[in-house]
Amino acid sequence: MIQRIRNVVTLPLLSILLALLVAALLMIVSSPLVRGRFDPLLPLVAYWALLQGAFGSFNGIVQTVVSATPLILAGLAVGVGFKAGLFNIGAQGQFLMGAVTAAAVGAFLADSSGLVAIPAALLAGLLAGAIWGFIPGALKAYTGAHEVVTTIMLNYIALQTVAYLVQGPLRATGATFARTSSVGNAELPILLGRNGHLGIMFAAIAIPLAWWLLYRTTVGFEVRTVGANPDAARYAGMRPRLVIVLTMAFCGMLAGIAGAGEILGITGYMPAGYSTNVGFDGITVALLGRANPIGILFAGLLLGAMRAGSGLMQIQAGVPVQMVDVLQGVILLFLAAEVVVRYIFRVRAAGGGVDELQTVTRSYGGSSSSGGGA
Repeated sequence: MIQRIRNVVTLPLLSILLALLVAALLMIVSSPLVRGRFDPLLPLVAYWALLQGAFGSFNGIVQTVVSATPLILAGLAVGVGFKAGLFNIGAQGQFLMGAVTAAAVGAFLADSSGLVAIPAALLAGLLAGAIWGFIPGALKAYTGAHEVVTTIMLNYIALQTVAYLVQGPLRATGATFARTSSVGNAELPILLGRNGHLGIMFAAIAIPLAWWLLYRTTVGFEVRTVGANPDAARYAGMRPRLVIVLTMAFCGMLAGIAGAGEILGITGYMPAGYSTNVGFDGITVALLGRANPIGILFAGLLLGAMRAGSGLMQIQAGVPVQMVDVLQGVILLFLAAEVVVRYIFRVRAAGGGVDELQTVTRSYGGSSSSGGGA
């Protein structure tokens, strides 16, 4: 078991280490612009401030968890797809559709009891995300349309749909900018600190649920079998098409509930130009977590800590918060460049490779995952 754990965590940890080194070099080189003088110790100051902002106080820890919650859910939306051999790039669109639907239902039930408004808005966001995931799943299963292409297109459709709805039929009367009405009593209650809303429980529930479904149920076994070899799964009596559709719908549901939680727990309304990269960040979380729910939990917390501590890093070290995006991007780069990382640290590859990376690299290959009867 120790060997298996080491094989799983080695590449992510080395990728994080290399990303920190690259970001440190970038900070040192740019220190004359940030500090007005060359400062080789700037990375230490910046990273210490980052840690302090994320874990230096109770509210900082709560903010880390709040920031990590949508990342974990989006990471699961991508990671569960990896297990079925699917590359779900559509978590962004699924997130947005879940968010705008929850905002619409929340605004409609704003004056109702919270016992009615909150579950209704959450259910609406969940269903909207599931539908947005079902569409590419059905297209993949029954027409062979590649999920990478269809989910990217659906991301753009979702973005423009949100803009149309919020600027048109859902626009709040008298608002100074295009947004929906406030969700009122549909707003999620605060459980911890300043902003530790009820939505943080969604990730706490989704992680064990996804792990149980994948590794302790027949459905999960079928998902993993279809991802490994859809032809073998079909010959064994499984129905790859149905598994693909259900998996993508489940992934959409996870991203949709993440969007609903952000609107009902953070903003309280949906603006027309809602700006977020949560859906795309989910790809990094899923890869860093090796598409395993437990790994995704820790990866989401890591990225959430970076988001929570970036403000204090900018205040104390003068390093812009965008450095977190640089770190995230470099981590993803080294995860993809597995051969380079293993060469630098002289680490031998384990077994037959990494499933989620194989899914990404073979995305446009001759996969037969859409074969088989439903």
